[in-house]
Amino acid sequence: MTTSRNRGMAPQFRLVPDWERLPEGYRHGDVVGVAVDSMDRVFVLTRREARCLVYEPDGAFLRSFGEDVFTERIHALTINAHDFIYTVDDGDHTVRKFSPDGALLMTLGTPGVSSATGYDGKTSTSITRPGPPFNRPTKAAIGPNGDIFVSDGYGNARIHRFSADGELIVSWGEPGSGPGQFNVPHGLWLADDRVFVADRENDRLQIFRLDGTLLEIWDHVQRPTDIYVDRDGLVYISSLWWPAGSADLGGPRRKYDLPGGVFVLDLAGNVLLHWCSADRCAPGAFVAPHCITADSQGAIYVGEVTWTYGTPRGYDAAECHSLQKFARE
Repeated sequence: MTTSRNRGMAPQFRLVPDWERLPEGYRHGDVVGVAVDSMDRVFVLTRREARCLVYEPDGAFLRSFGEDVFTERIHALTINAHDFIYTVDDGDHTVRKFSPDGALLMTLGTPGVSSATGYDGKTSTSITRPGPPFNRPTKAAIGPNGDIFVSDGYGNARIHRFSADGELIVSWGEPGSGPGQFNVPHGLWLADDRVFVADRENDRLQIFRLDGTLLEIWDHVQRPTDIYVDRDGLVYISSLWWPAGSADLGGPRRKYDLPGGVFVLDLAGNVLLHWCSADRCAPGAFVAPHCITADSQGAIYVGEVTWTYGTPRGYDAAECHSLQKFARE
């Protein structure tokens, strides 16, 4: 199902089948992060053997890195304007910075050490208090001056802002569903001196100034997992499936089945496009969107946690998709 609220402004996309050309012997499971550098090379973060795969714009495989660094819970990927690579690993509570060629430069957080928040390791509603960095962080976004913003996460309910060299500047947020509170801050993006936060289990985006002052709440999106804002001011959101009867992470049970998909909005929060389908394994549809990005030509890439999320719900992940490219028409 595809819906356009304003067909005159809504972008249109078509699936690019078989874009990714994996080398022989490679096979990835969940795709948890996807990002594009200044040359439109595509970086794909996969939990299978915990590595980052790098492709040419045409889908030809270049290289991989991170196999000896990431845990099996590697979670997100960001590339800044200078092609430095930032990964977030909720398995060991860290954020890492790499050079454009994949050399490790900096680590935020102490590997294997989580902050005290009351989190029981399973449900976000068990968090009783906000804590310092990190407890299962989820995403990083990089400011023009190099400041690092981190959403934290599954085991915390905070946004942390660091200087480019890793000094903590400010943190904000607490557990809950009120304004400025979070229930799994899962993704974030910076645009126009604003911090867009995907407040996943609260079914909304919250938008802040760089100092943490709340500006807006967009509560007309479903279970947002990731955010990308392009140079034209289009806001792309990957949206996770709400299965009927589910109460993931301790939230309320859902009466209806709500398929995952992609939202496209303008910077005023107007929904321009929303596409999803109950035929989740069909090409161009989605099982469990987890990450989204776009290249300089306007093509978008959507990664999915099909193995983790689809398999327990009756889907054969090997027969479904976990990474798709859509060209803009």
